[in-house]
Amino acid sequence: MDNPHTTRDEAIGIIQRELTAFSRRARSKSAEMHPELSLVAFSILDLLAQRGGCRGSELATHFRLDKSTVSRQVADLERRGLLVRETAADDHRGQTLRPSAAGLRAVSDAAERRRKAFAVRFTDWGDDELDQFARCLERYNAVP
Repeated sequence: MDNPHTTRDEAIGIIQRELTAFSRRARSKSAEMHPELSLVAFSILDLLAQRGGCRGSELATHFRLDKSTVSRQVADLERRGLLVRETAADDHRGQTLRPSAAGLRAVSDAAERRRKAFAVRFTDWGDDELDQFARCLERYNAVP
């Protein structure tokens, strides 16, 4: 380790503390992404936009949520006009969930606000530091 005063266990403790703080901040800032949506609902809408749509069961698996939780969130997004259901092309009994035009705008607007907030937060970081942080996050999140 680069800092000889930090043991592996201490480093893991610091990581845990800092990721918890990050998670709390993300939840508190979620209202800025879309004031009427929970972090879970917005995360579902964001994933649907990234994938171009998917089934509810795929959402439950991806977010490790109960199908009933996903169903409630999807119903709320649909009620707000942010999501549409379509008959699945590969199985006419199933449904594909897709963001509506309003849902895509909400995701796009939120992404721009997040990008600006991150740009401000990383103002004092060098390009190498940003690259290293990005690679570390990708590596961390690649593990299931």
